[in-house]
Amino acid sequence: MGRWKDGHGRLSVGEGPEPVRVPLELACSYRARTRGLLGRDGVEGAILLSPANNVHTFRMRFPIDVAFLDRRLRVLAVRTMPPGRLSRPRLRARHVLEAEAGALAGWGVVPGVTVRVEVP
Repeated sequence: MGRWKDGHGRLSVGEGPEPVRVPLELACSYRARTRGLLGRDGVEGAILLSPANNVHTFRMRFPIDVAFLDRRLRVLAVRTMPPGRLSRPRLRARHVLEAEAGALAGWGVVPGVTVRVEVP
């Protein structure tokens, strides 16, 4: 867990026979994390920045949901950030999950939930 490469996979949220599965972009290199969602008009699914414990939305074109995850991919906090903001670093956070504003709640990504990252 946490030793991924840049690329694509799936985010899985929830237990049981029907977890929510969402397309996921992995941004694990310094270059990919720095670029993130900058310059885009949207995102299909979500993007995982790893390692990361804070984010900014300077030069972003749309508001985003941000979930801070610990080393076991448990959600520590979720917040919506409009463009032009800087988050405070989360001390126990090791990864940051970003999606369009409103998406994370719809997928069940709330504090206390553990998500899974599925890579091919």
